[in-house]
Amino acid sequence: MATNLTRFDPIGELRRMTPLRAFEDIFSDLAPRGGARDLQEIPMIGLDVSENDQAYTVRAEIPGVKKEDIKVEVQGNRVSISAETRREDQQKQGERVVRSELYYGQQQRTFTLDQDVDDAKASARYVDGVLELSLPKKAPGGASKVQVS
Repeated sequence: MATNLTRFDPIGELRRMTPLRAFEDIFSDLAPRGGARDLQEIPMIGLDVSENDQAYTVRAEIPGVKKEDIKVEVQGNRVSISAETRREDQQKQGERVVRSELYYGQQQRTFTLDQDVDDAKASARYVDGVLELSLPKKAPGGASKVQVS
């Protein structure tokens, strides 16, 4: 008897099959070469947001930016952070750029918090590519009890 028998598994054959592979290949061949394909994606400002009873703390990664080029706006519970990275012309004589992958341009991130922020007491600090915001919560106001007579 033969010792190298293989069990027939029709479902396994279907699992390995990629029926749309040829269809995808057609469209990949039609994709433009260079140009838009080589454009970089705008990097997203990475955030960590934490809170306690009194305030929110936001840590945002914005490497390679000068603190003068960072703007923070607070309106109620909405926070907007924008930063601009500028390309510095520092080419040396006889040197040419072979490849440049660094992003230069405008980045922006807007998010909302559960509670309004007291913008008069908010503070910001930028150290080593990390922006740290301290956003005190606004005391809930405007509500008062009405005596029913």
